[in-house]
Amino acid sequence: MSTPSLELLDACLHEPHRHQPATAVVIDRAATLFRSAGDANRLRLLEILLTGEHCVTELASELGDRMSTVSERLRLLRADGLVARRREGRHVYYALSDDHVAAVLRAGLDHAAELCG
Repeated sequence: MSTPSLELLDACLHEPHRHQPATAVVIDRAATLFRSAGDANRLRLLEILLTGEHCVTELASELGDRMSTVSERLRLLRADGLVARRREGRHVYYALSDDHVAAVLRAGLDHAAELCG
């Protein structure tokens, strides 16, 4: 039988980290949000919405996609709580649902740019 290394013994003697773990419900909800934003086409939509509210027509034009395709992506993002919508006459406008979504998107995009650069 071998003797435990000094490093292993030292690792067992330090004060353990303490944190309040997120509940399973919160972890599952966060996983859903990340999955929803994890699709490149939906992420492009979210990135455009970082600049402010847009109508579906503007988004489709900017992305070069059909309005029905963009609407379907927005429907999923809205169902998952990442975007909000408002109707004004015949136009439907979309925006990020809150500042938390914007902060996560900015952080993720900045980190990706850093890794690419």
